[in-house]
Formats: sequence, C-alpha cells, structure tokens
Amino acid sequence: MKSWRTRIGVSLAVGAAAIAIPLTSTTAFAADPPGAGWVPIGAEAYPSKAACEVSELPMAHDAGYNEVWCDDSKHIMPIYYR
Repeated sequence: MKSWRTRIGVSLAVGAAAIAIPLTSTTAFAADPPGAGWVPIGAEAYPSKAACEVSELPMAHDAGYNEVWCDDSKHIMPIYYR
C-alpha cells in the first residue's frame, strides 16, 4: 500500500498536468493577415513597412476600413485592410 505522501504527490502532479496540458496545447493565434478579418487589397513596392502603412491608411479609411497591414517579407508588399 502506498503512503499518503506518495498519493498526495501523485494527485498533485496529475492535477497540474490536467490543467497545464489544455492551456499549452492550443494553437497560437497572433491575428496577423491574411486571417482574422483582413482583406487582401493589392500589392505595391514601398521602401519600408512603415512607409507602406502610412501611405495606405488614408485609402483604407476612404474604403471604410480602420487598419492597414503590409507584408514586408516580399519586395512588392501585399497589402491588407481590416
């Protein structure tokens, strides 16, 4: 027969795992485009991501959107509005 100390230790470990596994096994979600409501608008070459977003923001507002995201991983940056 196991001692109470062992039973309590095992119970705590199982309980901690039961809580930790669901919290750590969910998928990461950063809400970057093209998901989470972002709409692809087009693509254009800009010198930087900041220049792209500053230049595109007035056009996004005119089209009824509030945010701009430019994908600076490419020379000709895909542009998304949300």
